[in-house]
Amino acid sequence: MKTILLYTDVLDEGYIILMTGLLIVFGGLLLLTLFFKYGLPFMLYIYKLITKGPDKKVKEISPTVNENFTGEIAAAISVAVHMYLDEQHDNENAILTIKQARKMYSPWSSKIYGAYNNRF
Repeated sequence: MKTILLYTDVLDEGYIILMTGLLIVFGGLLLLTLFFKYGLPFMLYIYKLITKGPDKKVKEISPTVNENFTGEIAAAISVAVHMYLDEQHDNENAILTIKQARKMYSPWSSKIYGAYNNRF
């Protein structure tokens, strides 16, 4: 006994899949927006409370400055890193050779063995 799918059944399933996908995508975007707007600042506030201690305010915390670290030292470090990263790349020849490959016959690429054969 054959079951016949009506066009409306397939159409209804398509709408269900469409609505489910849209709800998942936009629900995820809404959750990410709420997390970045409210969750992340709350987590950062808790982190600051834990790291600085309960008796200090956030404004009272000042970063320590190393006065021996000058701009010349920063420039020397950045030049050294740049030279190190520059040495990692090989200087290759820019000539590109293209050879035409002979296409082998494969029954997988043949159109006569199509996946949707509508014979009854």
